[in-house]
Amino acid sequence: MIVYPAIDIRGGRCVRLVEGDFARELAFDADPADAARRWAAAGAEWLHVVDLDGSLAGEPVNLDAIRRIRAAVSIPIELGGGLRAESHIAAAFDLGVDRVLLGTAILRAPDLIPAAVARWGARIGVSLDARDGLLAGGGWLEQTDMPALDAALRLQAAGVRHIAFTDIRRDGTLSGPNLPALRALVARLDADVVAAGGVASLADIVAIRETGAAGAIIGRALYDGRVDLAAAIAAAREHETARC
Repeated sequence: MIVYPAIDIRGGRCVRLVEGDFARELAFDADPADAARRWAAAGAEWLHVVDLDGSLAGEPVNLDAIRRIRAAVSIPIELGGGLRAESHIAAAFDLGVDRVLLGTAILRAPDLIPAAVARWGARIGVSLDARDGLLAGGGWLEQTDMPALDAALRLQAAGVRHIAFTDIRRDGTLSGPNLPALRALVARLDADVVAAGGVASLADIVAIRETGAAGAIIGRALYDGRVDLAAAIAAAREHETARC
């Protein structure tokens, strides 16, 4: 299982939101590239980067910060936030991003996803962001009545093989992941499912691993020192070590 340190960018800075609320922002690194270097030095295999301003604007905004992150580290980067057209995706890849995550496009541009998968294959993933089990978009401000599991099954049928699932109610709260929802997704999907929202401890990493998820995204708990990234990576790999 892969542990993805989260780097959420707003106004060019590295921040964390609580429950996706832009009015409840916690600021950390003035330059997101500093966070990228720190997590890479601690052994991160991937970085999970989100352009928060882009998610509201409907197009990429923090391109300079993303470019600095790419220049700062050699590990793979996945990027979400405001990517709602093929031109946005192409621009992200031109910056050196390794995988893009489409989120609001699920709701507003559903034809984009199969077209993007046909063009870029496994480099296309999705962000499945849910509040009380129902899909949300537009910077998590646009609430729908579409069950997240139904959306996930449709996305899998469209060829998506990487799904980052965020429980919005738990994101940034340090209240633990939504394990029942995660188990339901893992059980029904052949795609790789990555969990986000609420991770606060090594025990949470182990619990996510035991669902069969392919990864865990961790943000606030890393930034405030509750979780050591190297220890989290070791916990995620524990079952691999046991088999050797």
